[in-house]
Amino acid sequence: MLTPIQEPCNESVIRSRLASAPCSKIAGRWVLVATTLASSMAFIDSTVVNVALPALQTNLNATIIDVQWVIEAYSLLLSALLLVGGSLGDHYGRRRVFLIGVALFAVASTWCGLAPDIHQLIAARAAQGLGAALLVPGSLAIISSSFAENERGRAIGTWSGFSAITTAIGPVIGGWLIEHLSWRAIFFINVPIALLIILISLWRVPESSDKESKGLDWLGAVLITFGLGALVYGLIESSRLGFGNRSVLAALIAAGILLTVFLIIEMRLPNPMLPLDLFRSRTFTGANLLTFLLYGALGGTLFFLPLNLIQVQHYSATAAGAAFLPFILIIFLLSRWAGGLVEKYGSKIPLVIGPLIAALGFGLFILPGLNAGYWQTFFPAVVVLGTGMAVSVAPLTTTVMNSVTPNRVGVASGVNNAVARGAGLLAIAVLGIVMLHAFDHSMDRRVTDRNLPPAASQSLQAQRSKLAAATIPEELDQITKQTIGHAISESFVHAFRLIMAIGATLALTSAIVAWLLIGTAGQKENPLPRKAFAD
Repeated sequence: MLTPIQEPCNESVIRSRLASAPCSKIAGRWVLVATTLASSMAFIDSTVVNVALPALQTNLNATIIDVQWVIEAYSLLLSALLLVGGSLGDHYGRRRVFLIGVALFAVASTWCGLAPDIHQLIAARAAQGLGAALLVPGSLAIISSSFAENERGRAIGTWSGFSAITTAIGPVIGGWLIEHLSWRAIFFINVPIALLIILISLWRVPESSDKESKGLDWLGAVLITFGLGALVYGLIESSRLGFGNRSVLAALIAAGILLTVFLIIEMRLPNPMLPLDLFRSRTFTGANLLTFLLYGALGGTLFFLPLNLIQVQHYSATAAGAAFLPFILIIFLLSRWAGGLVEKYGSKIPLVIGPLIAALGFGLFILPGLNAGYWQTFFPAVVVLGTGMAVSVAPLTTTVMNSVTPNRVGVASGVNNAVARGAGLLAIAVLGIVMLHAFDHSMDRRVTDRNLPPAASQSLQAQRSKLAAATIPEELDQITKQTIGHAISESFVHAFRLIMAIGATLALTSAIVAWLLIGTAGQKENPLPRKAFAD
């Protein structure tokens, strides 16, 4: 499930800003209601759609590549435009941009629910991502501008707690809606919530802006969006067309050029969306590399978990949605304790131990085979992974905040948040390639070993890209059907285990990065030589 927790540094974005016009207590409560509902709506849509992927494959005849795009279209726009969304609010009015984001999210959700085919659903998900890129940073900025310093801590706690709860129960409710109504219901439910947010915002949320806000980096936004889009397209479509295909090669070459130009432009602009000089700090560089590896492992591997639970283990959609609930609860319950670890031991030790525990959690996901009971197999893996992430998240946020000067905490937080989301975006694309190739190789071996009829082999060959959602020809006898079904499930489990092994390796590597680059006490590091970032 794509990054089923809040990205690191969300709260530090709030803490980094001064309140421009503190609200009354009554108005402040309504501000919290509107902003937490909006951010929760976006967080939930980042996770609950994963539970719907098996239903999308069945009802829209979608391949695994198609459902990858359902997730990636949303994540691409959100990741690429998150920093721009915050700048737009500062420049044109935070409430105005926030409301535009909520309205766009509602319209796009309606489009998702009405989508007649997978291609329209992908386009609608991209529109949802654009709306989320406006409302997520807007919700944080509105809180920071509406509460005085002595009240902001409580507001942050309320926002964080409510967001964690909704993120936890979202997949469970979504699974129930999918199971008893339709996958379309998980999108339609956003519409009344969005209308309520708009009503409250117009009634009680004050407008605010930053009169001294700097110019918007439109060129950087365009370059990073199309650069990441081309890269993701090339990686995902290579599974279907092969790396030798002209369109795939053209996309990857274009991605390399666009992303290179983006970095060059960002080094030369006075007010870039990605201030590369932040990476002169050894600790900031290490924290973001750790974020990229750890959140890439999390987002990339857990994309395939609901497919395993529903299509291979035959869990209901509700049960699959609830399977990851302990993960969220552990992070929620241990977050304050984990934050205290930095005061006791510094940030280095937790950022080494946390990813090591997470690597063990990924490793435990390798153990379940077919007909795996939840409590004996998946539950221990979820608990261990959740514990590892709980130990990592709060120290990671603190490390990012401590690695830069106080006046740049907001920018640094936004960069780290974008890195986390971008990591999941790229990991799903890359691990999708690995998953398909591993599944194909395993299926080839099993088809050969079991001497399946030529008609059955041809039918499976045409459906390889559906993975465990491949349909078995009805004209075959019952024994052959059972043999094919078993081969499909075994092949999926084989590929799933490889994906989880890669996740464990990425988490282990992130621990090594922490050991080598993070300061022993989480203190500010001396910047790296300026010549490394010279024009």
